Amino acid sequence: MTPSAVCVFCGSQPGRRAEYVSAARDTARLLAQSGIELVYGGGHIGLMGALADEALAHGGRVVGVIPERLMRPEVAHQGLTELTIVDSMHTRKQTMALRSDAFIVLPGGFGTLEEMFEMLTWLQLRLQAKPVGLLNVEGYFDSLLQFLEHAAGEGFIRHEHRALLRVERTPVRLLSLLNADMAAASFIASPSGTSRPVWSGNTTSGAPSLS
Repeated sequence: MTPSAVCVFCGSQPGRRAEYVSAARDTARLLAQSGIELVYGGGHIGLMGALADEALAHGGRVVGVIPERLMRPEVAHQGLTELTIVDSMHTRKQTMALRSDAFIVLPGGFGTLEEMFEMLTWLQLRLQAKPVGLLNVEGYFDSLLQFLEHAAGEGFIRHEHRALLRVERTPVRLLSLLNADMAAASFIASPSGTSRPVWSGNTTSGAPSLS
Protein backbone atom coordinates (compact mmCIF):
# COMPACT_ATOMS: atom_id res chain seq x y z
CA MET A 1 0.00 0.00 0.00
CA THR A 2 1.47 3.36 -1.06
CA PRO A 3 0.52 6.53 0.83
CA SER A 4 -1.14 9.32 -1.11
CA ALA A 5 0.39 11.92 1.22
CA VAL A 6 3.34 11.85 3.62
CA CYS A 7 4.03 14.36 6.36
CA VAL A 8 7.72 15.19 6.82
CA PHE A 9 8.98 16.69 10.06
CA CYS A 10 12.38 18.39 9.82
CA GLY A 11 14.48 21.31 11.00
CA SER A 12 14.15 24.98 10.17
CA GLN A 13 17.96 25.05 10.13
CA PRO A 14 20.16 23.33 7.51
CA GLY A 15 22.50 21.76 10.06
CA ARG A 16 26.28 21.67 9.80
CA ARG A 17 26.58 18.80 7.32
CA ALA A 18 25.71 18.99 3.65
CA GLU A 19 24.34 15.45 3.94
CA TYR A 20 21.34 16.70 5.92
CA VAL A 21 20.22 18.97 3.08
CA SER A 22 20.97 16.22 0.55
CA ALA A 23 18.78 13.78 2.50
CA ALA A 24 15.91 16.29 2.58
CA ARG A 25 16.18 16.74 -1.17
CA ASP A 26 16.41 12.99 -1.80
CA THR A 27 13.29 12.44 0.30
CA ALA A 28 11.36 15.18 -1.49
CA ARG A 29 12.41 13.91 -4.92
CA LEU A 30 11.36 10.36 -4.04
CA LEU A 31 7.93 11.52 -2.89
CA ALA A 32 7.38 13.70 -5.95
CA GLN A 33 8.48 11.03 -8.40
CA SER A 34 6.25 8.49 -6.61
CA GLY A 35 3.22 10.75 -6.94
CA ILE A 36 3.00 11.22 -3.16
CA GLU A 37 1.89 14.59 -1.85
CA LEU A 38 4.30 16.23 0.61
CA VAL A 39 2.81 17.77 3.75
CA TYR A 40 5.17 19.78 5.94
CA GLY A 41 5.49 22.82 8.21
CA GLY A 42 5.26 25.49 5.52
CA GLY A 43 8.65 27.17 5.95
CA HIS A 44 11.14 28.13 3.26
CA ILE A 45 14.26 28.05 5.44
CA GLY A 46 16.57 25.24 6.54
CA LEU A 47 15.73 21.64 5.72
CA MET A 48 12.07 22.60 5.36
CA GLY A 49 12.86 24.94 2.51
CA ALA A 50 15.18 22.48 0.76
CA LEU A 51 12.52 19.78 1.08
CA ALA A 52 9.72 21.89 -0.40
CA ASP A 53 11.82 23.37 -3.20
CA GLU A 54 13.03 19.96 -4.36
CA ALA A 55 9.54 18.46 -4.41
CA LEU A 56 8.20 21.41 -6.37
CA ALA A 57 11.12 21.24 -8.80
CA HIS A 58 10.12 17.66 -9.64
CA GLY A 59 6.45 18.42 -10.15
CA GLY A 60 5.26 17.28 -6.73
CA ARG A 61 2.31 18.64 -4.78
CA VAL A 62 3.45 20.40 -1.61
CA VAL A 63 1.10 21.39 1.20
CA GLY A 64 2.44 23.66 3.92
CA VAL A 65 0.77 24.17 7.28
CA ILE A 66 1.97 27.11 9.33
CA PRO A 67 0.73 29.05 12.38
CA GLU A 68 -0.25 32.65 11.73
CA ARG A 69 2.47 33.96 14.04
CA LEU A 70 5.13 32.39 11.78
CA MET A 71 3.71 33.83 8.56
CA ARG A 72 6.19 36.70 8.25
CA PRO A 73 7.72 36.71 4.76
CA GLU A 74 11.14 35.43 5.80
CA VAL A 75 9.65 32.20 7.20
CA ALA A 76 6.58 31.14 5.17
CA HIS A 77 7.13 29.59 1.74
CA GLN A 78 5.16 31.57 -0.84
CA GLY A 79 5.46 29.15 -3.76
CA LEU A 80 3.66 26.05 -2.49
CA THR A 81 0.81 24.17 -4.09
CA GLU A 82 -1.22 24.98 -1.00
CA LEU A 83 -0.44 26.94 2.17
CA THR A 84 -2.79 26.51 5.12
CA ILE A 85 -2.59 29.06 7.91
CA VAL A 86 -3.70 27.88 11.35
CA ASP A 87 -4.11 29.46 14.77
CA SER A 88 -1.69 27.43 16.88
CA MET A 89 1.17 24.96 16.91
CA HIS A 90 -1.18 22.21 18.05
CA THR A 91 -3.61 22.87 15.21
CA ARG A 92 -0.64 22.77 12.85
CA LYS A 93 0.31 19.26 13.99
CA GLN A 94 -3.27 18.04 13.92
CA THR A 95 -3.83 19.43 10.44
CA MET A 96 -0.63 17.93 9.07
CA ALA A 97 -1.52 14.59 10.61
CA LEU A 98 -5.05 14.62 9.20
CA ARG A 99 -3.72 15.42 5.72
CA SER A 100 -1.19 12.56 5.74
CA ASP A 101 -1.05 8.77 5.61
CA ALA A 102 2.42 8.37 7.16
CA PHE A 103 5.21 10.39 8.78
CA ILE A 104 8.90 10.75 7.97
CA VAL A 105 11.27 12.41 10.42
CA LEU A 106 14.47 14.08 9.22
CA PRO A 107 17.14 15.77 11.36
CA GLY A 108 15.86 18.68 13.39
CA GLY A 109 15.65 20.16 16.88
CA PHE A 110 13.08 20.43 19.65
CA GLY A 111 10.12 21.02 17.33
CA THR A 112 10.94 18.06 15.10
CA LEU A 113 11.39 15.74 18.07
CA GLU A 114 8.20 16.95 19.74
CA GLU A 115 6.22 16.31 16.55
CA MET A 116 7.70 12.84 16.19
CA PHE A 117 7.04 11.82 19.78
CA GLU A 118 3.45 13.05 19.70
CA MET A 119 2.71 10.99 16.60
CA LEU A 120 4.42 7.97 18.18
CA THR A 121 2.43 8.41 21.38
CA TRP A 122 -0.86 8.51 19.47
CA LEU A 123 0.25 5.41 17.56
CA GLN A 124 1.14 3.65 20.82
CA LEU A 125 -2.26 4.53 22.31
CA ARG A 126 -4.03 3.31 19.14
CA LEU A 127 -5.47 6.77 18.54
CA GLN A 128 -4.15 6.50 15.01
CA ALA A 129 -2.63 3.82 12.78
CA LYS A 130 -0.32 5.91 10.62
CA PRO A 131 3.31 4.71 10.64
CA VAL A 132 6.25 6.85 11.77
CA GLY A 133 9.65 6.53 10.12
CA LEU A 134 12.97 8.04 11.17
CA LEU A 135 15.61 8.79 8.53
CA ASN A 136 18.86 8.43 10.44
CA VAL A 137 21.09 10.59 8.25
CA GLU A 138 24.81 10.17 8.98
CA GLY A 139 23.93 8.71 12.38
CA TYR A 140 22.29 11.96 13.52
CA PHE A 141 19.76 10.08 15.66
CA ASP A 142 22.12 7.41 17.01
CA SER A 143 22.21 8.88 20.54
CA LEU A 144 18.44 9.26 20.60
CA LEU A 145 17.96 5.65 19.52
CA GLN A 146 20.39 4.52 22.23
CA PHE A 147 18.34 6.46 24.79
CA LEU A 148 15.13 4.78 23.62
CA GLU A 149 16.78 1.37 24.05
CA HIS A 150 17.90 2.46 27.53
CA ALA A 151 14.37 3.60 28.42
CA ALA A 152 13.00 0.26 27.20
CA GLY A 153 15.60 -1.60 29.23
CA GLU A 154 14.65 0.38 32.32
CA GLY A 155 10.99 -0.51 31.90
CA PHE A 156 9.60 2.87 30.80
CA ILE A 157 8.95 1.96 27.17
CA ARG A 158 7.63 -1.44 26.13
CA HIS A 159 9.80 -3.11 23.53
CA GLU A 160 6.82 -3.51 21.19
CA HIS A 161 6.19 0.23 21.46
CA ARG A 162 9.84 1.03 20.79
CA ALA A 163 9.51 -1.04 17.62
CA LEU A 164 6.75 1.28 16.35
CA LEU A 165 9.44 3.76 15.30
CA ARG A 166 10.79 2.54 11.97
CA VAL A 167 14.40 3.49 11.28
CA GLU A 168 16.38 3.48 8.04
CA ARG A 169 19.30 5.34 6.49
CA THR A 170 17.91 5.89 2.98
CA PRO A 171 14.58 7.39 1.90
CA VAL A 172 13.83 4.49 -0.48
CA ARG A 173 14.19 1.84 2.21
CA LEU A 174 12.28 3.91 4.76
CA LEU A 175 9.35 4.49 2.41
CA SER A 176 9.28 0.75 1.71
CA LEU A 177 8.96 0.07 5.44
CA LEU A 178 6.16 2.60 5.79
CA ASN A 179 4.33 1.07 2.83
CA ALA A 180 4.48 -2.33 4.55
CA ASP A 181 3.29 -0.86 7.85
CA MET A 182 0.37 0.85 6.13
CA ALA A 183 -0.69 -2.44 4.56
CA ALA A 184 -0.59 -4.10 7.97
CA ALA A 185 -2.42 -1.21 9.65
CA SER A 186 -5.30 -1.48 7.20
CA PHE A 187 -6.26 -4.66 9.03
CA ILE A 188 -6.02 -3.20 12.54
CA ALA A 189 -9.43 -2.88 14.17
CA SER A 190 -10.45 -0.10 16.49
CA PRO A 191 -11.47 -0.93 20.09
CA SER A 192 -15.04 -1.27 18.82
CA GLY A 193 -13.83 -4.02 16.51
CA THR A 194 -15.34 -2.42 13.44
CA SER A 195 -12.79 -0.24 11.70
CA ARG A 196 -9.27 1.14 11.57
CA PRO A 197 -8.55 3.94 14.09
CA VAL A 198 -8.90 7.36 12.49
CA TRP A 199 -8.99 10.94 13.74
CA SER A 200 -12.28 12.72 13.95
CA GLY A 201 -10.46 16.05 13.94
CA ASN A 202 -13.09 17.49 16.32
CA THR A 203 -11.28 17.67 19.62
CA THR A 204 -10.60 20.53 21.96
CA SER A 205 -8.50 18.68 24.52
CA GLY A 206 -5.33 18.56 22.42
CA ALA A 207 -5.57 14.87 21.53
CA PRO A 208 -7.40 13.25 18.64
CA SER A 209 -10.49 11.15 19.17
CA LEU A 210 -11.56 7.92 17.53
CA SER A 211 -14.43 7.82 15.09
